[in-house]
Amino acid sequence: MFGRLLLQLLRGSRGRLAVALVAVMSCGAVTSALINLDLDIGRKLTREFRTLGANLVISSRQNSQTAEPGVPTATSGASLSLIDESAVLPAVERERTPDVVAAAPYLYVVARAMNTPVVVAGTWLDQARNLEPTWKLEGGWVGSREDNEHCLVGRNVARQLGLAPGEHLEFTYLARSAQLTVAGVVDAGGTEDNQVFVSLPVAQNLAGLRGKIELVQLSVSGTSAGISLYAAQLANALPDFDVRPIRQVTEAEGRLLGRTQLLIVSMIVLILVLTALCVLATMAALAVERREDVGLMKALGGSISRIVALFLAEVGVLGAVGGFIGCLAGVGLSEWMGERVFGTSITPRWETFPVTIGLMVAVAMAGALPLRLLGKVKPAVILRGE
Repeated sequence: MFGRLLLQLLRGSRGRLAVALVAVMSCGAVTSALINLDLDIGRKLTREFRTLGANLVISSRQNSQTAEPGVPTATSGASLSLIDESAVLPAVERERTPDVVAAAPYLYVVARAMNTPVVVAGTWLDQARNLEPTWKLEGGWVGSREDNEHCLVGRNVARQLGLAPGEHLEFTYLARSAQLTVAGVVDAGGTEDNQVFVSLPVAQNLAGLRGKIELVQLSVSGTSAGISLYAAQLANALPDFDVRPIRQVTEAEGRLLGRTQLLIVSMIVLILVLTALCVLATMAALAVERREDVGLMKALGGSISRIVALFLAEVGVLGAVGGFIGCLAGVGLSEWMGERVFGTSITPRWETFPVTIGLMVAVAMAGALPLRLLGKVKPAVILRGE
């Protein structure tokens, strides 16, 4: 009997209920999309911030006081103490996790090429593409970290020396020299445009510093808290060295993530409140229309708790159906938002379905507050036609 009455209520007020259903569906779609975005935004922002390059630096403790993180000696003018690569690199490889996108040691030498001083950066060239993903390259990458025959030249150096991919370049430093082939010209948009990148052994032989490096740069994915945790893990493995995140990157990432999540939560709350007000207006109109029905039910012996439960069931069905349909629409909406904002679709999270449906049912119930007025309806007044 309860089910039949509920079905009749749904059929009898299709016009007003359709308005409330559209509001709940729209709210469910936007809420579902925003929840999906909130759950996936950390990964998306992390991926975007990794395009900024290295966010973790390992150096000697003296270097941490005399040089800025990520700025090479030759360009900063600081005097960095050298460290033994055998004391650092094995620990870096041992502590490497899937979150480490790239890691490379660096040794900087100011050599001469065509009677012009140039900054020569010795590193693992096979890590350059992952460590600096925003670099634009004319030519080809160097695929091996032990390639002692090729180099990458910054665009300013290439312009100054008139170099192009495939040409030869000879460096001299004191009494030592090295002749390499230009594999590609780097357009980095920063200080790297004034440098020449060679393999680490070439720079070490040129400077006469076998087995020595100045620092190690790492690109680590994850949140700022996760990066700091990994930095602490590396610091425990390397107690004699300074391991620190590049604050400009990690702090900016943490602030942006926090503000974005706060904006998403605020939008969800605002949308829920507006939807509850829309349902509230619809239910207030229905409460006025159903005074006669409620009076008749009371006259026939129906209890007020039974009558209110019937109307609340109607509102609950409205919220559940609207929430489910809204979730389906929200999957497509979240993918569209991801494509527009991040250039890639947001991964749908199926756990958003019960959360969104529960929120929509709660919103519909909050909007059903006017139904409490039905408890004050007097059957005698209704039967007299007043």
